[in-house]
Order: sequence, then C-alpha cells, then structure tokens
Amino acid sequence: MTKPPFVSHEKLLEIVRSHPTPFHLYDEAGIRATARAVNRAFGWNAGYREYFAVKANPNPVLLSMLKEEGCGVDCSSLTELMLAEAAGFRGGEIMFSSNMTPAGEFVYARGLGATINLDDFTHIDFLEACAGIPETVCCRYNPGAFHIGNSIMDGPAESKFGFTRRQLAEGFARLRGKGARAFGLHAFLASNALSEGYYPALARLLFEAAVELRDETGIAVSFINLSGGIGIPYRPGEEACDIELIGESVREAFHDTLAPAGMQDIALCSELGRFMLGPHGCLVASAVHRKDTYRHYIGLDACAADLLRPAMYGAYHHMTVSGKEGLPADHVYDVVGSLCENNDKFAAGRALPEIEPGDLIVIHDTGAHGHSMGYNYNGRLRAAELLLREDGSVARIRRAERPQDYFATLSETECYPRLLALAQRR
Repeated sequence: MTKPPFVSHEKLLEIVRSHPTPFHLYDEAGIRATARAVNRAFGWNAGYREYFAVKANPNPVLLSMLKEEGCGVDCSSLTELMLAEAAGFRGGEIMFSSNMTPAGEFVYARGLGATINLDDFTHIDFLEACAGIPETVCCRYNPGAFHIGNSIMDGPAESKFGFTRRQLAEGFARLRGKGARAFGLHAFLASNALSEGYYPALARLLFEAAVELRDETGIAVSFINLSGGIGIPYRPGEEACDIELIGESVREAFHDTLAPAGMQDIALCSELGRFMLGPHGCLVASAVHRKDTYRHYIGLDACAADLLRPAMYGAYHHMTVSGKEGLPADHVYDVVGSLCENNDKFAAGRALPEIEPGDLIVIHDTGAHGHSMGYNYNGRLRAAELLLREDGSVARIRRAERPQDYFATLSETECYPRLLALAQRR
C-alpha cells in the first residue's frame, strides 16, 4: 500500500536546488490544521488548552506557530524552558513536567511562572527548599495498572514516573499545608495509542481520582492534564485517530463522572506532541551508494543521527522514492546510514521501487521525535530543518550543523585552534 508524502516530487526538486540533503521538512498547513482540529475537539471545555510537548520538536519557529494557534507548551528541561521563553510563552502557558529535576530548573520554572507538574512525593520538600511552593501546582499520577477492556497498556507499575494513589492524597494535603491553593492532576500511561478508547479511558481514571481526592482531602482539583499518547498511523493502511470522536468521548466521561460530583468547572489540558506534529514532517535524503552482498543495501546521506527511532527500537517509518511513486515495489533493500553500527538502518527488508544513486528518499512522519532525538556519534552532524510555508515558499528554520559546532565545547587546548582552522576550510 502507498502513503503519499505531503510534498510533491517537483517541489522537492525545487527545494534541493537551494538546500542540500539531508534535511527535515515540515508542513505549515498540516500543522495548523491539526492544531485547529484538536482545539475544536476539546472546545466544549471552557478552560481547555493544548500544551505542545517541546521534547517532540524543540524548534522555536514551530513553537511560535503553535502559540498563534492558541497552544501552550510542556517543557521537561532548562533549555526547553528557555526555548519557551524565547518563543514568547509566559506563566500559565507553560507546563513544566520533569523528573529527577535539578534544583536550578525548578528555580527557572518558578521565575517564568510556569505550572510545575511534580513527578514524585519527595519533590514537594525539594521544591520548597530550592524555589518555594507555588499557589498552583500539579502532581503526576501513576495508578500502577491501567486497563482497557481485558488488556493492560504499557505497565505503569514498571514506569519511573508519578505518585502512587496513596502518595497523591498525602501530597495534596502536604502541598496545601505549604501554601498551594490550586491543584492539577496529570497522568501519561501509553505511547502512540491508535485506539480511540485510550484517551477516554485515561480521562475516566483521572476524573474518578479527582472525585475521590476531593472526598478524601477536601481539595478540589482545578485542572486535569490528559497528557499525550494519542498515536499516528506510521504504516500504510493504519487508520488515523478521529480526534473529534475522542474529544466527544472525553466529554461524555466528563459529564458522567465530574458533573454529578459538582466538579464541572475543571479545566482540561493535553500534551499531544506526536499527534500535533508527527505526520507533518519528513526526512529527505539522497541515495549515495548501492551495495550487493548477502543483502541488497541502499546507503543514504542521512543516518541514525538524523532519525534515531528505527535504530533505537525498531520503529517503522514509511518511505517514498520520490518521483517513482507509480513504479512497482519489486526490489527489497536494507536502507541504511553511514554509522559504524549495524543497527543504523532506516528499514530492513523493505520492498521499494528500484533505487539508483541520486534518487531522493522521503522518510515519513518525522515531525515529532525526529530531529529532536539527533546526536553526534561518529562525529556525524545533524541535518537542517526547513519549513514548507502555506504559500509554497520554503524557509530554513535551523541550519545544518558544521564541524565548528561539533568542536565548540572542547577545552581550548593546543589542539583546539588547529581544529577550528581545519573546520574553516570546509
């Protein structure tokens, strides 16, 4: 089955005349359309806000675009907080969800007025000591088990994240005693769930917990963060989640659970990093080598440093040989990069049209957890990021790394000036 890319072959040929491969390309029209669809789906909740997970794609141009669409941001580190600040987010537009958090990061988050989402009971005293307890605070819940029908998704008991149920009640009471006045509840229990039942089931669990906590502690939750986890169809033939249906199912759970308890004023949040951007990005690379030994290999000018997911855990990313979409997929290749690791494979045993050196390869669905997971093993330098604007123009929103960038953090020993001089020749 085919899965057409969002960019045509003719447009790619135009782009590569000015921007050499490899590069990540993002689709502004698709990003904005998805942001609007999410806001519509949950618009029945007066306080709803999508907090885009910055870890999915920390590019300030894209963050600013999402801000224009009414989104906030969810940050997990100091540099992500800095990116959020630089992109114009302030106060309640920022959620800070971290774990094993250094004191300085709590201090920075407090300085921005971000909503802090605590990951552990012991972080209450830690936060008080380093930054003080804010009036508004959120706690991350780990129920230990999470059931949809007869299955358990992702084994929360084995996750390092969150408070137990007992710790939540004790934590809320402790936070209130230290000055907190508005409370939030958060949970993230599955990743890339293509079931439209996941979000409503998670919502019911959190709504029921909010009612129980109110009854036990007298503390009424002000907002509930449903986090992320809604998946995208990486493979051809997989159905995309119906966000309107999901939003309506969450609304039903809200009115079934919270309204009877008199808690219908609770605001909802989400953190849909993958759903928001994943399908609206692709990695574009050129075929540079063809090798035939015991298997047939196509070598690209990109590698796992540009897209780690396939090497890290065997994730599937669809591929299009640009300009050959109508040809039969009658060749079987391992499509690989140049790292000195045998798992540097974008695909193994993939049926594709015949590929010649120079062909453009489009690797789909890299808009989230693509460039952001890049690294520099083997001294490989990360690719540029480009934005395909709604008007058809293309903007470079991050240049490709240079050797100078790779050497910039070295101590200034005798070798350092020689390296810089060598880099200047490139």
